[in-house]
Amino acid sequence: MDFDTSSPIWIQLVTEFSRRVATAEWAAGVRIPGVRELALQLGVNPNTVQRALTEMERDGLCRSERTAGRFVTDDGRRVSRLRRELAAGAADDYIRISRGLRMERDDATALVDERWNENDNPNHDRSRAEG
Repeated sequence: MDFDTSSPIWIQLVTEFSRRVATAEWAAGVRIPGVRELALQLGVNPNTVQRALTEMERDGLCRSERTAGRFVTDDGRRVSRLRRELAAGAADDYIRISRGLRMERDDATALVDERWNENDNPNHDRSRAEG
C-alpha cells in the first residue's frame, strides 16, 4: 500500500480497512488479521494499525473478542451505509471535478450513464483496444 504524506497513516488505514469491509474482502463475521500481521504486511508500526482498528470498532465496522481477536461486523445495514458513504465521497469528488471543468449537470450525469453501461460490457476494454 502506498501512503500519502498529506494524511496520517492511521486514517489511511481506516479508509483501506473500510474498503475491505465494504467490498467483502473482509466478509461479515470473519476474523480480521492480527495487528502484528497487518503491520508486517503494510510495513507500518503496530500501534498505527491498532489505532485504525480501534477507530473501526468505534464506527461499528468490527468487534473485539478478548481472546479471539477482532471480527468484521455482522450488521448488514451498517455495511450498506458504509458502501453508500464511500460511493457518496466518490460522487462528491466527481461533481467537484466536473464543476471545475465547467461541465453542465446533464453532461456529467450522461457521462456517468455512458461509463456505467460501458463497464457493464465484458468486452469493453477488448473492443476499445481493437478499435
